Amino acid sequence: MASLHSVDVWLDSGLRRNDEWEKYMSDEYQLDKKRVRLSFGRAAHTYDQSAVLQREVVQRMLSRLEVVALKPHAILDAGCGTGSGGRNLARHYKKSSITSLDFASPMLQVARLQQHWLSKLFAPQAFICGDIEAMPIQALSQDLVWSNLALQWCNNLDAAFSEMHRVLRPEGLLMFSTFGPDTLKELRHSASVDGHTHVSRFIDMHDIGDALIRAGFSAPVMDVEYFTLTYESAIAVMRDLKAIGAHNATQGRSHGLQGRAFLQNLNAQYERFRQADGKLPATYEVVYGHAWKPQPKTILPDGAQPIQFRQRQRP
Repeated sequence: MASLHSVDVWLDSGLRRNDEWEKYMSDEYQLDKKRVRLSFGRAAHTYDQSAVLQREVVQRMLSRLEVVALKPHAILDAGCGTGSGGRNLARHYKKSSITSLDFASPMLQVARLQQHWLSKLFAPQAFICGDIEAMPIQALSQDLVWSNLALQWCNNLDAAFSEMHRVLRPEGLLMFSTFGPDTLKELRHSASVDGHTHVSRFIDMHDIGDALIRAGFSAPVMDVEYFTLTYESAIAVMRDLKAIGAHNATQGRSHGLQGRAFLQNLNAQYERFRQADGKLPATYEVVYGHAWKPQPKTILPDGAQPIQFRQRQRP
């Protein structure tokens, strides 16, 4: 099992990595959504044992939410997994109705079982099986859309943000986390020896902010944290990823079984990253963001938009 060996917190340097957006749009990095769904479904009962980072990020998102003046009546947990986010939100907003959405039905079953004992203390949750890129959620029905480490499993970030914008009421809040380009960089470098993709593509913070603006959100706020999980071996890294359902589902992956020679070479390449304490690192770049859905603009018949002025009161 991984240990959260170190946490480095810092803001991104501001350098854009446009090649990451091109990589995101390329066919070889498009995800086989059926494979992703099956992988997470199989991992539903092992997920919580290995989701060290995911639990930590939930707490950090909640701390960011504490400084936001928001009293939501309806909350959507988009990509809920086994429901950790929804349960924490239920404690934070005891009178809010919460809808938990995930595209892997076994994950929802685990989330429903774990939520059952909380239903006597807080408002009951609804559970819906659906994809973030096309959510079966009524438009203008939510005050807060929360999504913890799920957007990286979308093929079309613009579609996902458009859906989140659609279901939010005006002045509603989107709060999310996802992975940035440096995520699993050690594994990516160690496995890139056979011409296939072995690690998913992850999008730069600035490109995510641009996508928020395209979807119609206002005042996006973004920041980045770096986490390092440590392991005894490269095989342990991959075993942990399997336990949370994070299989390689890119179209450019090898569709055959990886042989012993590949694993031996992977182990040898990963050894280059072994630290002074004898541990192997697995880096995760976590991107946090939140943005508001503005009130719709008033457009006059001649296409003009009215400007409102507030009268300043004299002291």
